[in-house]
Amino acid sequence: MFPAMGNLQVLAVPQGETVQNLITKYEESGLVKFAEPDYLRWLDSTMPNDPKFLDGTLWGLYNYGQNGGTPHADIDAIEAWDILTSASNIVVAIIDTGIRYTHEDLTANIWTNPSDGSHGTNAIASTNNASDYYGHGTFMAGVIGAVGNNGTGVTGVAWRLQMMACVCADTNVYDSAAIACIDYARANGARVMNASFGGADFSQSLSNAIYSARTAGIIFVASAGNAVPGHSPIDIDAAPQYPACYRIDNVVSVEYTTRNDGLGFLSNYGATNVDLAAPGDQIYTTSIGSDSSYYPPSGLGINLAGTSFAAAYVSGALALMLTKYPTETHQQIISRLLNATDPAPGLAGKCVTGGRLNLRKALSPPIRLSALPLSGDGLIHWQVSAGSTRTCVIQASPDLASWSPFLTNTTSASGTFDFSDSLPVGAAERFYRALAVP
Repeated sequence: MFPAMGNLQVLAVPQGETVQNLITKYEESGLVKFAEPDYLRWLDSTMPNDPKFLDGTLWGLYNYGQNGGTPHADIDAIEAWDILTSASNIVVAIIDTGIRYTHEDLTANIWTNPSDGSHGTNAIASTNNASDYYGHGTFMAGVIGAVGNNGTGVTGVAWRLQMMACVCADTNVYDSAAIACIDYARANGARVMNASFGGADFSQSLSNAIYSARTAGIIFVASAGNAVPGHSPIDIDAAPQYPACYRIDNVVSVEYTTRNDGLGFLSNYGATNVDLAAPGDQIYTTSIGSDSSYYPPSGLGINLAGTSFAAAYVSGALALMLTKYPTETHQQIISRLLNATDPAPGLAGKCVTGGRLNLRKALSPPIRLSALPLSGDGLIHWQVSAGSTRTCVIQASPDLASWSPFLTNTTSASGTFDFSDSLPVGAAERFYRALAVP
């Protein structure tokens, strides 16, 4: 009963009765002003209608604890998509085995070369036929940019973008072919290069090719590598793998996490040579079997896992970031990416950030806390700037070591809110900081 709302009542429907029939009875009784259902509404979040997203298979995008996962051990994709879903102006070069570019969930997001109508290059065969005959590149394409919200199959991190197929591998990757692919992608407008391959040999030529991409402002995403069959994963600080370990500022090196935010059991790692982690276990994605094929098949117990998929997550995220912040340099974009990770205990000491990709944070403006001019009312006034309708917690500390919540508030549509504090005369100084609410 809600007396202040005209004695509004909420009633349970008796067993054997229907909602509509009960409403009719009340309306005909003359005893109530109105009767209506307890309507359902929904959160204003951007949920794609792709079946394998809706059924929880794509846990790396949305982890609510399904199949033994840890809630929120994901990239916060739904919240990120509230900000941006499309990077249709960004070309991501997938330097791999090619792409099945006629696939139902990929074809709308495939780049086309305006000069010859091709969709990339085949540096092994020296042709412009970049079709995928081995499968790995099509796996990557599904994670990076399968078409989102089309009611079909899966969704990529970016719902819309342009994926360029660059063939440098069949069952092996050839440096000469990888270099040719990098050069092709650079010359044809790629902004991100996804390179899910590696090896222990340092190549000056491959390094020079990646540096040429760096000069063009292109971000190069490299997988940290997986354990060799029969062996344990390696610390690539001690045993470098390339291209992940090239010390060039456009290289982003990625390890993989499980649905519980643990380091993947196959994943290489490195406290200084690996930058961040991203989901890479129990992956479901597009495949080359047909234009409607996905992998792995259900019921066979196959687990697609590895740092390749983690790199693909990061490449999709970078495409959206480049769209959101078009004037920023590759160094600024990478800095945003690394500063936006979610720390996870299992990643401490295993990568530079000790954290897993968080796309929502990466697409959100930084939080700034500024002191306002003194107003003469004896209060200290502050302003938080954090982007539109963003909830932040203000913490206070006497020593910059121990922090306690001071208040929580949400910014206005203009992206700010103000607050004040009053300290007794002679009180010890107090410090403040503003953080996003998880």
